[in-house]
Amino acid sequence: MSALARWCHRHRLVTVLLWVGLLVGLGAASAAVGTSYSSSMSLPDTESSKAMGLLRQSMPASSGDTETVVWQVRDGSVNDPAVKDRMGATLEEIAGAPGVASVVSPYSTQGAAQISEDGTIAYAQVNLDKDADTADPEQVQHVMDLASDARTDGLDVHIGGAAVQNADSSMSTTSELIGIAAALLVMGLVFRSAWAAALPILTGVAGVATGVLATGLASHAMSITSIAPTLAMLVGLGVGIDYALFIVNRHRKGLMSGLSVADSVTRALDTSGRAVVFAGLTVMIALLGMFALGIDFLNGMAIAAAATVALTVLAAITLLPALLGLLKLRVLSRAQRRQLAEHGPVALEPVGMWGRWAARLQARPTGKAVLAVLVMVAVSLPLFSLRLGSSDAGNDPQTTTTRQAYDTMAQGFGPGSNGPLILVAQAPAAADRAALTALAGNLRSVDGVASVSAMPMRPGDTTGMVRVVPTTSPQSVETSNLITHLRDDVIPQAEQGTGLQVHVGGATAMAADFADVLIGKLPVFLAVIVALGGLLMMIAFRSVLVPLIGIGMNLLTMGVAFGAIVAVFQWGWGVEALGLGAAGPVEAAAPILIIAILFGLSMDYQVFLISRMHEEWEHTRDNRRAVRVGQAETGRVLAAAAVIMAFVFGSFVFSGERMIAEFGLGLALAVLLDVLVLRMVLVPALMHRFGRANWWLPRWLDKVLPHLSVEGAPDRGPGQVLVPDAAEQYADSRH
Repeated sequence: MSALARWCHRHRLVTVLLWVGLLVGLGAASAAVGTSYSSSMSLPDTESSKAMGLLRQSMPASSGDTETVVWQVRDGSVNDPAVKDRMGATLEEIAGAPGVASVVSPYSTQGAAQISEDGTIAYAQVNLDKDADTADPEQVQHVMDLASDARTDGLDVHIGGAAVQNADSSMSTTSELIGIAAALLVMGLVFRSAWAAALPILTGVAGVATGVLATGLASHAMSITSIAPTLAMLVGLGVGIDYALFIVNRHRKGLMSGLSVADSVTRALDTSGRAVVFAGLTVMIALLGMFALGIDFLNGMAIAAAATVALTVLAAITLLPALLGLLKLRVLSRAQRRQLAEHGPVALEPVGMWGRWAARLQARPTGKAVLAVLVMVAVSLPLFSLRLGSSDAGNDPQTTTTRQAYDTMAQGFGPGSNGPLILVAQAPAAADRAALTALAGNLRSVDGVASVSAMPMRPGDTTGMVRVVPTTSPQSVETSNLITHLRDDVIPQAEQGTGLQVHVGGATAMAADFADVLIGKLPVFLAVIVALGGLLMMIAFRSVLVPLIGIGMNLLTMGVAFGAIVAVFQWGWGVEALGLGAAGPVEAAAPILIIAILFGLSMDYQVFLISRMHEEWEHTRDNRRAVRVGQAETGRVLAAAAVIMAFVFGSFVFSGERMIAEFGLGLALAVLLDVLVLRMVLVPALMHRFGRANWWLPRWLDKVLPHLSVEGAPDRGPGQVLVPDAAEQYADSRH
């Protein structure tokens, strides 16, 4: 790291120009070829995916996404001539619009059941020629505009569906800017220097920008979902700003200790820079651990996020040293520059609030540790009612057309009308087609089924389709139980002794399958990243207890994240007030992604805290002093880093995307409590209690494991003297 730091400092202008050239080059390439993101998050081996594949193969016209145009009259009936003429003309225009395969009108024989019993609500099914993930947004928007134009004072018209939801959703760019502005404010208060505050922002944004641009180009070569760049931005901004913050903080200490700018940059990179590289590696390992799940769309997300983290680390260890060399002493506040000029180098022993807190914690660790555990457990309690699923239009904000269409359909035709189950059957023989007809009849008497409609099969057809409307909403537990009951009990009975094969599909079934698959793979994923993360910590700090403590803290932090998400998004505590739609199940992909991100971030904080403790332990072999000094010296910058990351993550709550909002809320609260409660209270309290055992490693294991220095050389500047600080005097007075 020293050689890299010296090169970047010596060739600082070249380094900055190389980064500018990289950004410009990636930007030009992205503008020339664009991106090729996928919106598909399907799992190919599930029953619902098989149903969709069978539809695409045998009934292409029926395999596209189905949108719903629903209208309601305030007075009279939807069969009134004026309403009928107006909506009939609108549906004719929609039927002729590009991207539309067919329209089933309630005024046709086939759609006679699409008028409510009271005659005030009706709907039409608009079948697109592509699924929701591949439908042209402009064509979908045109259909939306046609439906909207049909509204009058006495006629409410809304349109819903997955393709409409995709076209209508938009990510807010102001939320990220608010998070960055808040981070800049926090660093300004911490450093009292505009340049020192701006540097972490500049390097973080540079790393994230290159990562997102590179991800867009990579989308042409591999499958990467459209949500991946947002996820990469969320993770990259948080870690990128924090990584630069740690290096800038160490550099400022070096300058105040009397080191030259070049030597201080080199020392900062050889100490904090090493920790940054190691921390970035743990985050990337946690993210790339998603490959163990064998799910394509998660692999794309993992690559995008891990590549962005790698580039933020690269920016922190190359671009940042160059910028520090250009700014020289301007990274210090005016008061610090004056103090350095008038009084010379100053000792860097921990003094102030964090030093006093470290001493108090050392004096009485047990009670504070118990209180910390109680706080984390209390916030985590909602986790035990976690229910995974997939959000739909019922979770959209009330002002959206998709939510209004959803509510109107539920009012006129029951909640299940928003998520019908599509049974796709292979019936090669006449007897099989008769069995399918019998199955459709039997389904009408199944508990939880509101209505059943079978598509007529012509002579020679071997594929049939049955539409089953549940009595409950798509997100309800009862609907999930109905899907299981159909697959395990009802359908096998109908298939018995025949060549009939029936698959339960539709958006609701796909969401249920998605949740089941991810839950089944979760233990394997957790075991992989815990094992790899623990091994890295053991290699770095030559300890058995330190990795175990870190893993325990990470699990508590994950509990906090999911507790907050369940309370807000599933229980609905303030979800409408925040403009995040209605309460509903937690997104099925959330646990995997949050665990990957949070495990890496929690390990980051453990690395930054323990690396300073380990550095002091290697120098003094005094565990009490090592824990106290490590906590005192890192407390201020760790707290600032946590607040910054909480602001950055929290800003994504208002991004306009439910899954990203869940990430933002869970990660913001988890990171804040992770540092303030776990790293500043529970971890040092436990390490005080364990004593020298913190640093024990069996000799045979020490010989087997490779050696890796996270701290670099001891941090002693030319003007630095080791004097008992306020915290040490306080602690000694207690014994």
